[in-house]
Amino acid sequence: MTQTTLTPEAGTAPANTKGLIGRTMNRAQAAKQESKKKMDTLSALITARKDEIAKALPSAMTPERFTRIVLTAVSKTPALAECTPESFLGAMMTAAQLGLEPNTPLGQAYLIPYKNNRKGVVECQFQLGYEGMIQLAYKSDQITKVDAKVIYENDEFFCEYGTGSKLSHQPALRDRGQVIGYYALFETKAGGHVFEVSGVDEIREHAQRFSQSYEKEDSPWRKHFDEMAKKTILKRILKYAPLSSDFAKAIANDESVRVDFSADIPVTEEIPTYGSVIDESTGEILSEAEQEAAGDDLSN
Repeated sequence: MTQTTLTPEAGTAPANTKGLIGRTMNRAQAAKQESKKKMDTLSALITARKDEIAKALPSAMTPERFTRIVLTAVSKTPALAECTPESFLGAMMTAAQLGLEPNTPLGQAYLIPYKNNRKGVVECQFQLGYEGMIQLAYKSDQITKVDAKVIYENDEFFCEYGTGSKLSHQPALRDRGQVIGYYALFETKAGGHVFEVSGVDEIREHAQRFSQSYEKEDSPWRKHFDEMAKKTILKRILKYAPLSSDFAKAIANDESVRVDFSADIPVTEEIPTYGSVIDESTGEILSEAEQEAAGDDLSN
């Protein structure tokens, strides 16, 4: 008696493999539909807040333009749809009240999705950009100049601290080489000036230690390192400058989570994941490791 063995035809898969493929496709489709549902819900919430956005925005920006910018940010960063609605709307309102465009090439401000491990949810952080910081700093009628620059290895650069502090920077016109540092400065109507210089390694170490979003793929640090580096050093020196109340509020809300929609920006906000511990010398959030290392000091 001849025994016949049946084998699958070429191009076909065993039934158990087909079932696995089908289940995987179903899960992927379900996840896609759920993501779209969340984005639609968030878009509806943004549209519903149009009147509040209009009241918050400065006259130079229309609510239609700002709403369109925010909706574009959500479409380009789908993870924003995973954020709690109150935190997303809070970050959006902070940007609106400061008159800053979030998540655009202008680099004024960013809406960043961030996992709050303590709460087990994704929250939206408002993050001030370098250009936004410059724009707000110039609102002070006491400041005549504020700037930050990148230093390249082939530039002619000199700085000297002390009673006769000096800074000179002449960029190379070609082949500037690698980035080696950054500096920031401001000048006042009274003739005073302050500047500070930092190397690349110092800035990178600072970002790794204090920025909650540094390791994220969509972090501004990953996409716009030079701009974030200039912002970091500028933030250090502007604490000595005569600034507007809007600037103080912007600094207080930088890398924070806001869950209210009041007409004014609160000065202090809840800080996600690490509690409310801030490095007073930089204004940046202390990392969990830093808090543990400084535990004895923080408890006193």
